[in-house]
Amino acid sequence: MHTYTYLALGDSYTIGEAVPLQSSFPCQAVQLLRKAEFHFMAPEMLAETGWTTQDLDRAIRDHSFLPKYDFVSLLIGVNNQFREGDVIEYKEQLEELLKKALGLANGKKDHVVLISIPDYGVTPFAKAMDREKITREIDVFNSVSRALSIQYKVHYIDITTGSCTAPDDTTLVARDGLHPSSKEYAKWARKLSETIALQLK
Repeated sequence: MHTYTYLALGDSYTIGEAVPLQSSFPCQAVQLLRKAEFHFMAPEMLAETGWTTQDLDRAIRDHSFLPKYDFVSLLIGVNNQFREGDVIEYKEQLEELLKKALGLANGKKDHVVLISIPDYGVTPFAKAMDREKITREIDVFNSVSRALSIQYKVHYIDITTGSCTAPDDTTLVARDGLHPSSKEYAKWARKLSETIALQLK
């Protein structure tokens, strides 16, 4: 019986900042897949709070990976936007990261998942910020990632639309007032696990 491997690349949203690690979306996704009787190892994560596309790229170059992974997810870019990074630069760097993700997935396009950037402009953290500007800029960054997903024929999961319901339900935001709660991550995990499961049937 095959035991599947899953690599999650990203930033604070990937490691589940402000919630227990097992509540992160990669861990919850694997838990759901196991319940569906798919045999998965614990997810391997290469992600840190504050990472931009450039930081992740640097970490990939220094990291020791398995020869290949059955599935790879990529969620990166919120810190590019937060630091007022250039969108064109983001596109170039995200494209390079996507190519590396494809390589790590042994070239299997349908086994790579690109995940949209959530809109932190709706969180208590952004109360004193220009929320409309944040939302507008994140929408632009996400349009770039969606276009790349189409170009490279990888899966794209939109979690941004759901993250915008946070003002109406405070239980969707973690105690730090910025990151998603376990409840919100569970929504992402469900979408991811369903996407992965379709490739295994």
